[in-house]
Amino acid sequence: MVKAMRVHETGGPEKLIYEDVELPPPGPGEVRVRHTAIGLNFIDVYFRTGLYPTPLPAIPGGEGAGVVVSVGPGVTGFAPGERVAYAAGPGSYAEERNVGAAVLLKLPDDISDETAAAMMLKGLTSQYLLRRTYKVKAGDTVLIHAAAGGVGLIACQWAKHLGATVIGTVGSKDKVELAKANGCDHVIDYRNEDFVARVAEITGGKKCDVVYDGVGKATFPASLDCLKPFGMFVSFGNASGPVDAFPMTLLMQKGSLYATRPTLNTHAADRKVLEEMAADLFEVVRSGAVKIAVNARYKLADAAKAQIALESRATTGATVLIP
Repeated sequence: MVKAMRVHETGGPEKLIYEDVELPPPGPGEVRVRHTAIGLNFIDVYFRTGLYPTPLPAIPGGEGAGVVVSVGPGVTGFAPGERVAYAAGPGSYAEERNVGAAVLLKLPDDISDETAAAMMLKGLTSQYLLRRTYKVKAGDTVLIHAAAGGVGLIACQWAKHLGATVIGTVGSKDKVELAKANGCDHVIDYRNEDFVARVAEITGGKKCDVVYDGVGKATFPASLDCLKPFGMFVSFGNASGPVDAFPMTLLMQKGSLYATRPTLNTHAADRKVLEEMAADLFEVVRSGAVKIAVNARYKLADAAKAQIALESRATTGATVLIP
């Protein structure tokens, strides 16, 4: 038996129940990992509320770091005692779990467990956004919503490292300086400013090459008005609720725009590609070009409190749960 945080029915944070869960031996292709740190992400909330349906009861959580305990039949390349991390979920809100070897990655010695747990999902998301979905290059102008959030802080630093002019939006005045300190050339408090007008002002009317939007409902369709002709709207999250269906002609009317809704699962489905993505992430973190800020820690048993803080926009950077 292991302790885990489990959801038996969808709803509010009170639906997270800390209890004993039976964990079978790792099956074919699986590795048992003892967690030392677990990442907190908005997608965990989506599973709890039912926005992303999953069979119940379910253990939330999409990233973690720890040590290999044992390996299942057919697993090669991993051995007990090795430090590993992954982005795969749900299932990480537990002391231990069985993880598919296909998604597990060995950790470099100079990346800590907390750093890894805080960056695997958010960092790999930033990688596919900036390096695969729209390939940011020097001279680009990019708009990143929720610039002081978990993905935002990583993506803004990385985009700046790639030579882009980075415009970030944040939801409160106290997050403005944080975003500026993490790669943003310009920061807009979208609760108190018209971000479309500010983007036009900042860019001299030229607007942006790409908008990365993890906020969703509250920033759409205004995000489209921040794009130059042939620009790309990248929707990768729904922190304020999902984007409503819209007519394709809207993209035509606003400048022959491109729109996409990518996911990490699709980009990382090929093991070779996943390893390349992880190597890219590890390199920018180890070089210091991207710094991972773990700004809050909660006990696994207090995961409900952590999710309340996340939903209320009280968090900045990354939060980790400690088993």
